[in-house]
Amino acid sequence: MVYRPELIGGQLALDLVNTVAWRFDPARVVDRFDELANVESWLVAAGVITDRAVVTRRLRDELVAARGVAFDVLGPLAVGDRPDHTAIDALHGLISEVVGSATIDLLPFGWRADDPAGVVRLAVWRLFEDEDLSRLRRCADDGCGWLFLDRSKNGSRRWCSSGDCGNRARARRHYQRSRDGATA
Repeated sequence: MVYRPELIGGQLALDLVNTVAWRFDPARVVDRFDELANVESWLVAAGVITDRAVVTRRLRDELVAARGVAFDVLGPLAVGDRPDHTAIDALHGLISEVVGSATIDLLPFGWRADDPAGVVRLAVWRLFEDEDLSRLRRCADDGCGWLFLDRSKNGSRRWCSSGDCGNRARARRHYQRSRDGATA
């Protein structure tokens, strides 16, 4: 099956975290980065690389490590909890390493990394620096686990995708109402 990256997080670091599908459903969990071709597809779709390049296991491993660090901090924040100190320390290491090796562009002014893993690690830093994390949410589907920035006016977005997890939830509610009505 051809992997088609879904970039619904609202920020590159969240889209990285969301490369694990059904994170909280052990029977359905899928790591999209298990295959190097999927890593390449994601990097192109996310705009990290423009040309198809050879993705190495080392690059994949660096991205998977950054994804794990990001999720260990963002996952708890998305549900109103505090990440543990180990996760914070790992995030500090990830960010300080990439900032220490990044260069500065003057026009437009900003930090730049020369390698795809560095670009993604800088995106993790930018998420914490630039975004309102009070808008960070986890999909309301118990098994999904995808994270996103709720940019709705009233902050009421519940699903990673209304067409995916949202539709499944509506179908379950409809089925339950129909079943309850039939037994009444």
